[in-house]
Amino acid sequence: MSSQAHFSGPRPLVGLPACVKPLDGQDFHTIGDKYVRAVALASEAIPLVVPALGDLLEARAIVARLDGLVLTGSPSNVHPTRYGQGATPEHEPHDEARDATTLPLIEAALEAGLPLFAICRGHQELNVALGGTLHARVHELPERLDHRRPQHEEMDVQYGRRHTVRLSPGGPLAAIAGSEEIQVNSLHWQAIDRLAPGLTAEGLAPDGTIEAISVTGAAAFALGVQWHPEYKVLEDPVSTALFRAFGAAARERRGRFAQAAQ
Repeated sequence: MSSQAHFSGPRPLVGLPACVKPLDGQDFHTIGDKYVRAVALASEAIPLVVPALGDLLEARAIVARLDGLVLTGSPSNVHPTRYGQGATPEHEPHDEARDATTLPLIEAALEAGLPLFAICRGHQELNVALGGTLHARVHELPERLDHRRPQHEEMDVQYGRRHTVRLSPGGPLAAIAGSEEIQVNSLHWQAIDRLAPGLTAEGLAPDGTIEAISVTGAAAFALGVQWHPEYKVLEDPVSTALFRAFGAAARERRGRFAQAAQ
């Protein structure tokens, strides 16, 4: 798949909230290279890492400066108190600074009609932000698959395709993918339990796990996937199509607001 430009004009600005990770007694704001690279390559946008500063940031002010928002995957989980459950070791590890940053950003983004692409932890954050709940360990539920990352040293094995996802006929994911069944590299141990009001399930794993969602009636691109389309994004046609569609929505928003400012 070629990485040559598919869009013309100024590149949109896309925010990607960071995680907070301790190292040598200090906290660092971090984000996986594959996410920022996918936004730059496939969405053809300028990635901007948003620090996880919680209440020190004003979500609406950040959203007003962005053309799109990508919520990334992470080793950490949304803190269970965010969806009405008590904290247990099964819910760990946590990153409450990220929760305090992403959940208000999601609300502000949807309020403003900002294009939103939620991946893995981001997919779960989107559900929690709108009032849904999560399973702490989906692999321990009866008749569920083991969705966890394979314990293998090779990244291509860890991020290899694991199972099919059936996409809703006529839904936005099926339209982007050009198919109602795709193979995905889904690796996680938490998953959506109760789907939030305002979300539509767009894709299911063979065991019934919700692997794709959309914001019902959203004015712009507003999708979440439990798998990892950012991994080697230009080598998988569906992954490329997802980031291209998100990039097109961000570019359209940038153009619309630039016109309004003239």
